[in-house]
Amino acid sequence: MTASYCTDALADLVAGAGELYGQQRSARFFFDAEPQEFRWVLRTTDDAVNVTICKFPDVAVSPDLPDFHGTVMWQATYPRSAFAHAVLEAAHTVLTEHGEAGYLAEWAMHPYPVALVQDLRRLHMRDDVCDLPHGLPCP
Repeated sequence: MTASYCTDALADLVAGAGELYGQQRSARFFFDAEPQEFRWVLRTTDDAVNVTICKFPDVAVSPDLPDFHGTVMWQATYPRSAFAHAVLEAAHTVLTEHGEAGYLAEWAMHPYPVALVQDLRRLHMRDDVCDLPHGLPCP
């Protein structure tokens, strides 16, 4: 799955994970894959997150379609702490590989989502019991 630079994919993923720490029981966002849409649907139940990724053939019309009109490409359930940790590690890997300037050059329209990553890290460290290492520096 490859996201186009037209959508702020990393920021949307990090923000979606962060939304699950409040009153929200679900979050939705999509990656524009020109011409396809990859829609992420995150649903929480207690401390678990169900992640479903659906593929739609035409992003020009699919944003208004219900989730069930897409083809499920992947679905799994994880503890919220493990999901958030994985998102933070992925964001850290991208930052380490590209740096903020390199990320902006690569992604063109969107800067690295520093504030969103910091917010998710704060929520994860505050609210989750996570036995994984947390040596990731904040950007």
